[in-house]
Amino acid sequence: MPTDRVERTRFWRDSRFLGMECMTATFITHEFSPHSHDTFSIGAIEAGCQVAMIRGMREATGPGALYLINPGETHDGQPGAEEGYRYRMIYPDTQLFTDILEETTGRTVHGSPSFSRQLLTDPQLASAFNQAHAHLEDGSSALESEESMYSVLASMFIRHGSAIILPKDYSEPDGVRRARDYIVCRFDQEIGLEELARVAGLSRAHLIRAFRKHYFITPHAFQTDLRIRHARRLLREGKAASEVALTCGFADQAHFTRHFKARTGLTPARYRAA
Repeated sequence: MPTDRVERTRFWRDSRFLGMECMTATFITHEFSPHSHDTFSIGAIEAGCQVAMIRGMREATGPGALYLINPGETHDGQPGAEEGYRYRMIYPDTQLFTDILEETTGRTVHGSPSFSRQLLTDPQLASAFNQAHAHLEDGSSALESEESMYSVLASMFIRHGSAIILPKDYSEPDGVRRARDYIVCRFDQEIGLEELARVAGLSRAHLIRAFRKHYFITPHAFQTDLRIRHARRLLREGKAASEVALTCGFADQAHFTRHFKARTGLTPARYRAA
């Protein structure tokens, strides 16, 4: 199945699944910068090839592959062939998966649901996901679309062994964690590398290497990602892009728009309008 020869995206939110964000897209040249989401990122390639980095490992994926990315998991994506790729994605909230697991198993979930593998090949389930996603997109009957997507999400955990993440034990080095926490508390402010290294108790070069090793992203990219994640929440609340840009620490709206599209595939205006 060939991809379209032009880049296009369709983005919407589905209130039946706790406001779950959904996207169908064709990308020919667009490259996603390393980023993460507050939600799960689940999708499948319909045509073409994408090359993605998750947990520091880079892999090419095509039709039949599934993305099962946990909240906060750093990843990127680029076209892996000249024709680009077409894929379908959803971004379900952790609470949605918790509800599904509890209904499926009849047991209370303590902790956060999580997938142990982020890239895998399962043609049958990938096909079922794409079909369920298409039902959401084309306005199929409420019962049909809800039932198919609910069944697919439940099958993903049953078939691929869902895991439960308990509160973090902070096994990473204290200095790197201090630097990360410092950025989290000041993501909208200017932070110098020397200042951050002093907080971590490491040299600047050592901090960059250690941060990338443990979080698969540089300190600056991590700060930018936090800004974009916060910006998404503000845009969903209806805030204007110009206001969001300043609130989140970007130099101006153009600077904000460039980074936002590099991590979402959408402009802030299109994201806000959905």
